[in-house]
This record gives sequence, C-alpha cells and structure tokens, in this order.
Amino acid sequence: MQRKWFQYWFNSPYYHILYSQRNDAEAEYLIDNLTAHLKPALHARILDIACGRGRHAVYLNKKGFDVTGIDLSEQSIRYARQFEQKHLHFYVHDMRKLGYINYYDIALNLFTSFGYFDTEKDHVNALKSFRKSIKEDGTLVLDYFNTKKIISNLTHRESKTLEGIEFDIHKFVADGKIIKQINFEHKQKNFAFEERVQAFLLPDFERMMEKSGLKITETFGSYNLEPFDEIKSDRLILLCKKI
Repeated sequence: MQRKWFQYWFNSPYYHILYSQRNDAEAEYLIDNLTAHLKPALHARILDIACGRGRHAVYLNKKGFDVTGIDLSEQSIRYARQFEQKHLHFYVHDMRKLGYINYYDIALNLFTSFGYFDTEKDHVNALKSFRKSIKEDGTLVLDYFNTKKIISNLTHRESKTLEGIEFDIHKFVADGKIIKQINFEHKQKNFAFEERVQAFLLPDFERMMEKSGLKITETFGSYNLEPFDEIKSDRLILLCKKI
C-alpha cells in the first residue's frame, strides 16, 4: 500500500523543526479548561489520539489521570516513551483501527489531528474506533481548526527560517482540502512535503458523527471554551457522546 503524506511528514525531524514554536503553555491551558469543564474523576482513563510527542498526554498524567497516547509516527512515539511510567503509556497505532473497547472515560483528538484521509469512509471508520474506545457514558473531544476562518484568512505564501533552514510554504484550497506545500533545502538536498487536511465544516462533522453512532452535545470556538462562531472563532471544538 502506498504511503500517505502524513506517514512521511509526521515521521520527519523537519516537521518538529517547523512547528517548534508550539508551546506547552497553550497545550496545558486547553487541558486545564477541558478537565475543569468535564470534571473527570481522579485516575480516570484518558486516550490521546494522534498524541504526537505527548505534550497533552504528559500533562494529563501529571494531573493524576491514567493516560494512553497513540500515534502513527514511530519517531514521535519513540520520543514520547521517555516519559512513560505506571499510568502513562504510548503506542504506535493507526486511529482507524480498534484498540481497547469500552475502556476510556475520555478520548481526545486535539490540534487538528483529523481530516487527513482521502475518503469520508476512512474518517467515519476512525470516528467509529473513537466511539468504541470510550465507555457508554464516555466523552469524545475533537479539536479542529475553524475551516471557514482559515480559508478566509489564508496566507498563500510565506517563508520561515528555523534552525538555519528556510521553509518556503505555499497554501491553497483544492478538491475540498486545505493544502500546505512545504519546500526547503538542507545539507545540499532539496525536500518537498505536503499537508492535506479536509475542509470540514460543522455540518460535515454532524453528518459523520451520526454515521459513527455519536452525537455532538457541545461546541466551543477557542481553548478558552468560548461559544463557537463560524466567522470569528479560531477553533471548532466538539464534545460528543454515544447515541
């Protein structure tokens, strides 16, 4: 089977260089607000889906929860495993495939770690796996960018220099996807990567959740958990329950 863009890009050291400005304070702010809102019990079981290098999972564990992080990137999981202990574990795993069933109190999919697949069927299969992973009264939290605002404010060309590497970034919308092309040279080699994220709107999520046996119970538009506004909000954060 042909490898997809996310299998190359997220497993590359250059991904972490380009996004090195992502700070722990922002991750911790979201987790603080979500846990204050959801009020999970101490030692509640939490699944961090597409956990990356584990910044959300590590902080959740520090707050007293039993946390499992999964990600397709072997490099990210290898890094995250340095933080493992009794109530914190990391695994290489495809979000479309089942893991534990009816096990977690909360499943998190944060920072637009969704919308990467080519077909709606694949996205629905992922959501079905998310659903099966949580207990009957469990909660799924899915944090996506606000597509409408992203498209209306799209910066089509930009350059960023990080660790001596000049990244040339081209963004555009095509085939219902927001596409980011990333080109750069390093050690006399040319590199080209791409991000392709579906331009999902709230009605798309409502449709896919219903197909997956889930219902959206609350929506927020920021990490401060403000109400969602499709024009102004930076994020689209969905809280979902099993139907």
